[in-house]
This record gives sequence, structure tokens and C-alpha cells, in this order.
Amino acid sequence: MTMQLQILSLILLLTLTSSPLFAALEVPLRPLLMQDKQSLYQRVLAKPEARFHATPESEAGEKAIPFTAFYVYAQREVNGEGWQQVGHNRHGQLAGWIRETDLIPWNQGLTIAFREPLGNDRVLLFRDKEGLKSLVDTYDLEHYKQVYADAESGKLTAESPVIAIQPKNHVDILKDFYLVPIRSHEDVYLGNEQARILQVSSVPLQTASKQPTKRKQAKPDNPAATPTKRFRSGVVFVIDATLSMDPYIDRTREAVRKVYETITKEALTGDVSFGLIAFRDSPESVPELEYLTRTYVTLEQGQNADSFFRQVSSLKAATASSKGFIEDSFAGINEAIDNIDWEGQDARYVVLITDAGPRDASDPLSGTGLNAESLARLARNKGIALSVLHLLTPSQYANHEGAAERYKALSYYPGIGSFYFGVKTGDVNRFGRVMDSLAHQITDQVKVTAIAAAGKAIQNQPKPAPKEQEEEPDQLAQFQAKVAKLGYALRMRYLQQDQVEQIPSVFNAWLVDRDFKNPQRQTLDVRVLLTRDQLSDLHSIMRQVLETAEEGLLSPRSFLNDLKSLAATISRDPEQLGSTTRVSGALEGNLADMGFMREYIEDLPYTGEVMNLSLENWQDWPARDQLAFIHRMEEKINYYQVLHDHTDLWVSLDGSSVSGDSVFPIALEMLP
Repeated sequence: MTMQLQILSLILLLTLTSSPLFAALEVPLRPLLMQDKQSLYQRVLAKPEARFHATPESEAGEKAIPFTAFYVYAQREVNGEGWQQVGHNRHGQLAGWIRETDLIPWNQGLTIAFREPLGNDRVLLFRDKEGLKSLVDTYDLEHYKQVYADAESGKLTAESPVIAIQPKNHVDILKDFYLVPIRSHEDVYLGNEQARILQVSSVPLQTASKQPTKRKQAKPDNPAATPTKRFRSGVVFVIDATLSMDPYIDRTREAVRKVYETITKEALTGDVSFGLIAFRDSPESVPELEYLTRTYVTLEQGQNADSFFRQVSSLKAATASSKGFIEDSFAGINEAIDNIDWEGQDARYVVLITDAGPRDASDPLSGTGLNAESLARLARNKGIALSVLHLLTPSQYANHEGAAERYKALSYYPGIGSFYFGVKTGDVNRFGRVMDSLAHQITDQVKVTAIAAAGKAIQNQPKPAPKEQEEEPDQLAQFQAKVAKLGYALRMRYLQQDQVEQIPSVFNAWLVDRDFKNPQRQTLDVRVLLTRDQLSDLHSIMRQVLETAEEGLLSPRSFLNDLKSLAATISRDPEQLGSTTRVSGALEGNLADMGFMREYIEDLPYTGEVMNLSLENWQDWPARDQLAFIHRMEEKINYYQVLHDHTDLWVSLDGSSVSGDSVFPIALEMLP
């Protein structure tokens, strides 16, 4: 009997092992783990030229979508050439084999974007870590200047420690997409400033061979080649239309009328367009205000004076008071960013005119749910420069200081500063002089650019409008200088638009993230590459975390660990967003529950606000600070929604229309 049972068991085992059901129960393939990690898999990015192969060295098949992230399942060397077998996910869905030279290590999702180099040294890319670290440790400025001069002049040799330099012209990552993934890092001091040495790869989306022929290098203000279209500027005024603003509305009309006269005289009609948006405050709180925002003039309507003044003739200040000392000026700014057609405008300006402070993201009556920094970032992504003329009227005195702080953040432009001007006492004449100066400067920039584009030397550059003696000379002069600097940068971008420049393509290089001559200046922005679907997932999960915590269903420890899990997962592997928090239904809880939090975070060169927050810090905070933290998280959630909906900002790497697979390099500080 025992023998019969053994035989039956053997037959049953053989039957099961040969059946499809048993095959389905086999352990699935898993990607290769990163070195010294227990849960993080090796990942790579496909370079633009990467192609799939069925086996190493077999005939090339379908082209991989550039910068797609893959998991590594196997590595092989054939005839001295490295190959990697890659998969679409970590569940065994293989894609094929790709040459190792066509892949970039992507073991953390951090990439960098070069900042505008105008007026500063460009970033140097070094051949090896030792050459850069020696220069950083000794902080030898004379040696640096020599190395920089060689790189700038193109005299790089095989013996030079530098292998490439950041392009002279600014490369907008959203218009000419590129990736510079961070592969490793080391903390150092540059002078007295803490800095980081970064090992990077540098890859443009388009290769030089696919771009137009490079034109001859043009000299500033006297280019050798004429750009293919005329330089155009769009200026949208966002004006407070609440009670008592009529004098400022009238003075704005007067300033614009003067500029239109100049435009007509200089034959620049159509090259400078004005738009106008009025804002009040939430009609839900005060129905007599009638509207929150209203677009009176679009840039298309504002190409000539008759159309502009016809559209704006009905604009009047409200007859009812808004609720309190603050109004929703951010809603007006958002309307200008979102609903004005900026296409074809080489210089884009939004000028806010108000005597009230803004409604912040946490304000129940906020029409945007965004704070000053998020709006400023959204504007910069669209190439819009924000200016604020803040009328410091006596009636709003108690609100001036807090409002000024927010408006300075709103109007901050990297590398130049804040375009904020506080008009003392709200004096209409002072306001008028600033308006005249600003409007004429912008118009003069168009004239100067037109002269330069025609290949003519600029003999007499237009000067700012004269200011009366009682005006604060320092404040206005500083404001004019900033406008001039921004105008010059925009003019140079326009004049150099047909000169093909891209970031250098290097597989392995080293750089330092601060300016060698001015270590306080950061030369890079740190970003995380997310798809539109991943941002949507982040928005949904982060909202669930906050709502669940507010309902008391998460302890402070679980709440913070869920947020940390989100932050760490985004920086490491956004594909796993749904599997690393309690609220998203992760079977094993968050990274802290699984015991993997440390290995996710420990070697990241840059981390966000949440990752550095401990439970002890949280418990030591007063309730006011805890609430402010939650409001910051909620504001970021609102920003994700707005960014998701701005389809014109997303990049489709395969050239198709915008979809869930389109990408955006989101700033690290905007993540949890």
C-alpha cells in the first residue's frame, strides 16, 4: 500500500510539474539588485539612439523611446562589448537586449538642469573626479581661470582635466529637452560654502546631426545673421479693480496710450502687444464684486491702440468693498499665465498692480490654492517674467509688510532678483512715473532688438524715461537696471535662436554644483523626471495621506513615514509609487514598515523637506508649525494638478501628442 501511494504521488508530481498551471506558479523573473541593496533594482535610461535586440549582437529591432527607464535583468559581454537585458517593469515583462553604450545608469531619478549662464561662468565638466577635487580642495582661482579660459576658447586637449563646457547660450530644458542624470556624489567645501561634486552623464534628446546647420556666431547687438522672424513682446497688466482703484486704472491707460504713440511713430505696430486682466475677490464672499477675474484685452486684441482702448473702455473699479485687507491677486496672475495666448511672444511680461495683499494657498477663499513660489515657477516654465507694482496706500498699512514679502517671492527671477516696486503712500504720480518707465523700457527693447536683428550697430541706445527729483532714485534705478538686464538676456536668446547649441554629450563626467568664483551661487537646478501618469498618482496618493491623517486614521509616525516613502520612491523609482504607503494599499506598509527606508535615502545627493523631518522634530513643533507644514503639502498637491493640466509644458519623447507617458522635469523642492 505504501509503495502504491509513493507511485501515485510520483505520477501526480510529474503531472503537475508538466502542466501549464504549475508553470504559472513558477517564481517570476526579477531584475538585478543594486549593489549592497536589498530592495532596489538596477535601472537604466535608453539613449536616443538605443535599439532593442532579440539576443546580443542579433539584428537591430525597434527603436527604444528616448530616456525611457528600464529595469536590468541580465548583463552579458559578447566579443568585448557589453549588453544588458532590460524589462518594462519589475515583474518579468522583458523588452529585449540593448548595447550597454546606449544606456545610462539610472539608479536614482535625479537629474540636473543648467541655469542661465549670462553674466556668469559656465559649468565645466571634468574628465575625472581627481582632477576636479584637486581644484576644489586647493581652491586655486588662478589655475581655475586658466582651465576655464582654455575650455571657453575651445582649446581642450587630451591632457586637459576638462572635457566639455556648458553652452554659452541658455538651453531651455522644456524646449530643447536633455537629461543630465546624477550617478554619484561627494560633499565638499568650495571656499567657505558647502557644495557637491557630482558624477553625471549628459545626453541631449536631439543629436547635432538632426538639427539645422549652425549659423555663424553673432556678436551681441550686431549679429552676423538676421533671425527669421521679428522680435515680439507681450505685456499683460493684471490690475486690481476693487474699490478706490480708479485713479490707478486711469493712469495705467495713460501710460499705455503714450507707448502706443511711440510704437506707431517707430513703425513697431504689432511688435509690442498689451493685454489687460482685472481681478477683484471671491464673489462668493461679496456678491457685489461681480467677478473674481475678467480678461478685458488679449494680446491679439492689444496689437493696436484702437482695439486695446475699445476693449478696456468699460473697466471700472468696484463699488463694493472686498472682505478684509487682502484680495485674490494670485487668481489674476494665474489667469494671465493660463488663459492668455503667449505663442509667438519672444519677451513675455505680466505686471501686477495692486494695493492689497494676496490670498495664500491655505486661504479658504483662494481661487488658485497656490502660493507665490508655485505661481512664480509656473510663470518661469512658460517664459513669463512677473513684476509687481505694490501701492503702499495708508488704508492697507497693516498688511504691507506681509504682502511685500509674498510679492517679492512672486516676482523673483533667477540670476536677476525680484521685480518688486513698492510705491510709497500709493501716490498716483509716483506710480505713473514707474509705469511710464517700465512700459517705455520694454518698448525700447523691441526697438533695439529690431536694429540689432537688421545687422546695424546701435549708436544711441534708448534711455529710461526721466524721473522727477522727488522719486526715490535708488529704488527706481535698481528696478530699471533689472528690467534692462532681463531685456538683454531675452534679446540675446532671440538673436541667437538660429544658432544651434546643445549640451555636450558625455557618458561620464564630473562637475561641482556651485560657481567657482562665486560659491554662493548655485549653477544647477535639481529635478526629478516624472511622467504625467506618475504625477497624477503622486497627487492622488499624497492627498489620501493628508486626508487620512486629518481624519485621525494615521498616527503621526505613520503619517510622516508615508510622506517619506512617497518622497524616497519618487527619487528612486516612481513606478513603485502605489506600493510604498499604507493608504495606497501596500501589502507591507510603507518603506519604514518594510525596513527599507534607510537604503532608499542614504546615498541620495539631494533630498526634499520631508526626508529630513523626524518624529521628534514633529512632536516638538507647536501646533501652528505643524499646520503650516500641512498647508505646504496641500499647496504642492494643488501645484501638481495645475502642472498636470498645463499640457503645453509636457514633453513627449517619441514626438507624439501629449499623453500619460509624456514627461516633465519637476523641481525637487516641489516634491514632498
